[in-house]
Amino acid sequence: MDASVEPKIDKLGRRTGPRRKYSVAQKLQILKDLERPGASVSDVARAHGVNANVVFGWRHMAKRGALRDPDVRRTELLPVKVEGPTVLPSARAASAQTRCEQPVIEIEFPGGVRVHVRGGVDIAALKRVFEALIRR
Repeated sequence: MDASVEPKIDKLGRRTGPRRKYSVAQKLQILKDLERPGASVSDVARAHGVNANVVFGWRHMAKRGALRDPDVRRTELLPVKVEGPTVLPSARAASAQTRCEQPVIEIEFPGGVRVHVRGGVDIAALKRVFEALIRR
């Protein structure tokens, strides 16, 4: 693994000097190698010359959302305020009947947050919403 700082080795074979630093891309590549069938943290860490405990730490950071590729664009959610109904009562009844005929997905997140998805879904937008809810 190409790290930004080359370690020095003493007479006993121990590494001395400054710590090695890995870019986010390098860390994500090592974590991607863990996704292979049968891959273990210790084997992948050894193959890249990294301590397994360090890889466990990176994996924990990635699960929390703290280890993200800086080149990937993040979508920020904007606050929304709903002041009143935007559909007339007669139209609301007709739309409710239509909604009942559409497929519905209901997802409940830890903490009691529920998401109801009806009809056609933009998968990319739904993924961004879920990622934002998971980071909360």
